[in-house]
Parts: sequence; structure tokens; C-alpha cells
Amino acid sequence: MGDAPDKAASVTLHATAIAVDGRAALLFGASGSGKSDLALRCLIPAVRLGGRVVTPELVADDQVEIALKDGRLVCRPPSTIAGRLEVRGLGILDVPHVTNARVALAVVLDGPPAERMPEPAARQILGIEIPEIRLSPFEASAPMKLLLALHRVR
Repeated sequence: MGDAPDKAASVTLHATAIAVDGRAALLFGASGSGKSDLALRCLIPAVRLGGRVVTPELVADDQVEIALKDGRLVCRPPSTIAGRLEVRGLGILDVPHVTNARVALAVVLDGPPAERMPEPAARQILGIEIPEIRLSPFEASAPMKLLLALHRVR
């Protein structure tokens, strides 16, 4: 991906972003909703998706810069927090990260259990629509659900 975004098309969002194979999921929720915790649980294992092993990576925690580049959304960490992840009980830790990824999915963190068979939903960021799902972040299966959802969007 190139470095130059389209003119005047960028925003910083209160979100956390993780990426697999250059595609990112943006995690949205209030402070304390589990964004950083869910990201941490996604980062720990390499997982098998689509017949191959992939390693999820952090893009940014708590603040994510989003830009429009060639008609696509890309995200990156603000320079002041690049490679930093807040881990409750341990503080802010340095972790490996990627410097940019294409935004492919929005994940809204809800407290109550997600619907069994939800209708497709979407979110607009800078005029671009991306798929949106809802997850209960502290369910044991939440990291795998997030990674499966990210894997299936293109």
C-alpha cells in the first residue's frame, strides 16, 4: 500500500485494530468494553484459517488513524502509540505490530450475547461501507469468531 492518502480524507477513531494478511478489523466499544483484551487474545495464537496458519497482528490500540487511499480504507497506528497495547493489570506493553492494513470489518463489542443469525450490517467510514458484526468480547469463543469473520470478508 502506498503512503499518500486521498486529499482531506482521514480521521482518527476511538477503536482498536488487528490485522490478518493485511486486512484489519476495527474493534469499537466504550472504554472498558474489552477492545484491548479481545485484541490481546487474538494476538496470542497462530490459527488455522482457510487451510493455512495465519498470525494475527496488532495495528493500533485505543486510537486508529483511518485514511482513504485509492478508494479503500487503510488504518495505521498514531506514531505516539505504535506498538503499544494496554493490558489491564500489567500496564501498557510493547508488542509487535504492523504499520498499516486495509480496513475490512467493523466489530461492535456488546455486553449481551450476540444474535444467533444476525442480518447483515454495515458501517460507513469516510463514505466507504464495510461489513459490521457484533460480538460479546469476553466469551471464550470471541477471538476465533472475530478471526473467522475477518477471514470471510474480502
